Amino acid sequence: MLVAVTAKGTTKILNAAMEPEIVDLQNFLNKMGAKIIGAGTNEIIIQGVEKLHDVGYQVMPDRIEAGTLLCAAATTAGRITIKKVIPQHLEPVIEKLKQCGCDIIVNKNEVMLQAPKKLKAVDIKTMPYPGFPTDMQAILVSILCTAKGTSVVIENIFENRYKYTNELKRMGAKIIIEGKSAIIKGVRKLTKATVEATDLRGGAALVLAALSANGKTKVTNIEYILRGYENLDKKLNYLGANITKEVE
Repeated sequence: MLVAVTAKGTTKILNAAMEPEIVDLQNFLNKMGAKIIGAGTNEIIIQGVEKLHDVGYQVMPDRIEAGTLLCAAATTAGRITIKKVIPQHLEPVIEKLKQCGCDIIVNKNEVMLQAPKKLKAVDIKTMPYPGFPTDMQAILVSILCTAKGTSVVIENIFENRYKYTNELKRMGAKIIIEGKSAIIKGVRKLTKATVEATDLRGGAALVLAALSANGKTKVTNIEYILRGYENLDKKLNYLGANITKEVE
């Protein structure tokens, strides 16, 4: 899309991603003078223009960050209200958290969650939008590590996205990887450890695991986390966490 907006002629993108972020990008570029239709479907058509112009634009709420914060409350038996979100974008995550035993109230632009004392196991399959997002896979696996029962997670989008599970095992998680599947047997409690973020969402998953673990956990290689979350430590501390960020 970015390349095609100023290319000569008409460009068609087939089998396009349909996530809300693609629609938001289309709206942004069109406000700058681009001619794009079809975002949110599997075919996007771009009529090239000579140039774009400057605009002011408010980016859509980050559904993955919102989902991460909901899961942070869920794994600590907490309560949270997240405002200025688009609940429709969070529907697959909300549904799974309800299956875990969370009480959730959805209003026009906010989501309120009350977690139970102990989450229940659930099964998850990542799918293209509007299915369960692959970017929430690691986050859910993290909170399922202490859920009651055995959960099965199937990753259908990206290969080799279970690297972080080795770090969760160092904290006492019981996870078996079989191809695209992760089998998680819930334990009573995770324990402190020094663990390493292997990617963005896996790093966030380790932070959430540390929130409910016994003792003080150290997460290294946090550059991955900082790339995708703004002030995550401050937001979690505001909710009652005790996180100290050390950046070299």
